[in-house]
Amino acid sequence: MKDDVIPPQMPLRPPDEVMRLARMGSMFPTRLSFLRSMIRRLAQENAHVARPVWNMDADGFGHAVYSLRFGGHVYSLVAISTDLPPELRTDRVIATAWDSAYVLYDGVPDEAEIARIAAAAPKQEAARFTERDLVLSRANKSVRLFAHVVQALQDGQQPDEKMIRDVGYLMRTTAVYGNGKFGIADRALIADRPGLEGPFAAEMLTVWLIRHFTHDLVEHVGGAKLDPRIKRHLGIGNSTGLGMAPFLVTHPVLLNNWMMARETALARVRAIETLSPAQQDRLMQLAIRAARHLAEWDVPDPEHQARIVTLRADWQSVLSDLKFDGTHPLDKAMEQAARFSFDVQELMAALVIEPFGDLVDGLCGCMADPQGPFCPPLTGTTALQDSIRSHFNWALVPDYDADTGCGQFWYVSEAKQEPRLGLRFSEPGAELESPLDIGRQIKALQMALPDEDQPISTFLSDHPQHAMAVERVQLGAVHPYAEIRDNLIATSCLPIDMLRCKLSFFGASKFDPKSDRWTRITLCQGAPLAHELNASADDWWLPVFAP
Repeated sequence: MKDDVIPPQMPLRPPDEVMRLARMGSMFPTRLSFLRSMIRRLAQENAHVARPVWNMDADGFGHAVYSLRFGGHVYSLVAISTDLPPELRTDRVIATAWDSAYVLYDGVPDEAEIARIAAAAPKQEAARFTERDLVLSRANKSVRLFAHVVQALQDGQQPDEKMIRDVGYLMRTTAVYGNGKFGIADRALIADRPGLEGPFAAEMLTVWLIRHFTHDLVEHVGGAKLDPRIKRHLGIGNSTGLGMAPFLVTHPVLLNNWMMARETALARVRAIETLSPAQQDRLMQLAIRAARHLAEWDVPDPEHQARIVTLRADWQSVLSDLKFDGTHPLDKAMEQAARFSFDVQELMAALVIEPFGDLVDGLCGCMADPQGPFCPPLTGTTALQDSIRSHFNWALVPDYDADTGCGQFWYVSEAKQEPRLGLRFSEPGAELESPLDIGRQIKALQMALPDEDQPISTFLSDHPQHAMAVERVQLGAVHPYAEIRDNLIATSCLPIDMLRCKLSFFGASKFDPKSDRWTRITLCQGAPLAHELNASADDWWLPVFAP
């Protein structure tokens, strides 16, 4: 697609349909995900990963350095592997020790810098870092699978394929920190660098390199090489909790840009008039791959496993009638999916976007937020009232005084400086509530607005408590997908929906919820290995463990 030609598109799905928690909690990764777009960029540049340092003992404890040139800069992952006693191993944020720790370093560290990082990285939050340190992370082994793979390799065998398929990773990260945390580089330092200008690109690069390290580590301890097919299916796990959820609320313009790009991509492919036989075959292959992926997705939680089982059956029903011939076949496919659950609908959306990189990949460049929450101010309180009626009717519906309407509250843990969610009427701390109650704030603003028009500055001078709500209304007038259109303090609010939405944009799959407040996921599963970065390196949407 030429840069100066905007392809035709269908109308975008309206925000009232898209920005609901139930739908956001049904999203799947697409080719616009940050991990996919970053690896495409690596492949375009024929990036080469070197390992200048490997200082590991026979049991796999020590440190290593991986370096690559990307976007005109050299970056290095410094990986520290430690002997962690079993009683200290936990994925909870309260942990103080991990199997491994990592820093993505700006440049190639010398011996002194490696020594500094090796001393600091295992301490994570208890240490402080420098602006040469771009990303900080840590990970724990999937002990059962890691031990099994080591034993199999030592026995001259390849690991059990069912275990590889069921677990899917050798380690799982419990945090991937960027943007100035604990003294590491502020986002502004790298935001304009080619390849890292997109959202979370540095973090995704770190995760991909960590995956590479886990493969090297298990082969080193096992004393033999993994089959490339098995290695490719071993991604990186992740444990993510409430700390991630409020991000979508506190970064409304960024959320808008992510959703706008995804919805625009969907609108473009729905406008395709006809498909060639080759395109039809490709879509059917991907639809069958999705079915196989669902068949390989099992979780321990009975409620979520039942949801997966229902999705499998519904997807088979869709496949039985799915055709991509005739006019506007992808629009018809979306209409067909609309008869089923949000899970089916969002899986279909990801499917129909997948084969059309020439139409949609350019939208990845629109997903950052270089300007922040800036928009033209409204002229007065009458215009503010009109904007509330046009864009925030959803916020006026709930009864925020009812126990069910305000039964939860968000706050920040004093011990870990991480977001938490409390029960307002049975737990202490409501006086420390974080202002994530956007709907309640908008309704309170609407009730306080005067009947006669007046300058917003005059209104805020008399009612300064409504300043945040005024800002959100003004943003909503120009950023239609900026708000989650649900009551985020209601007892019915499930943070897991926010987590899944954000993680799908990262490129996560195999969601494994442990409660409605935290989940495990898999990243990089099926992604190209370091030596496989080439023109065909992008075909790993919803991967399956090929026989």
